[in-house]
Amino acid sequence: MDYELTFVDGRAEVIAGADSYEQEGPMTTFFQSDGRNYVDFWSSRIASFRTTDLSAVRRKAGDQRAVSQRSK
Repeated sequence: MDYELTFVDGRAEVIAGADSYEQEGPMTTFFQSDGRNYVDFWSSRIASFRTTDLSAVRRKAGDQRAVSQRSK
């Protein structure tokens, strides 16, 4: 599964291979969890970004695209 990130400065980036993400303090972290729908001890961190730098996070898998979007 992939996530498409849009940053407040207009940049875009794709995080490939992430199953899920969650906020950890001031960071939004993406995890590979072997298909589980939750983050646990066995999940591997793939990437972290400052939450305030993100304007949108969209999951790119099948028809289910929009996961969350921060309002400005």
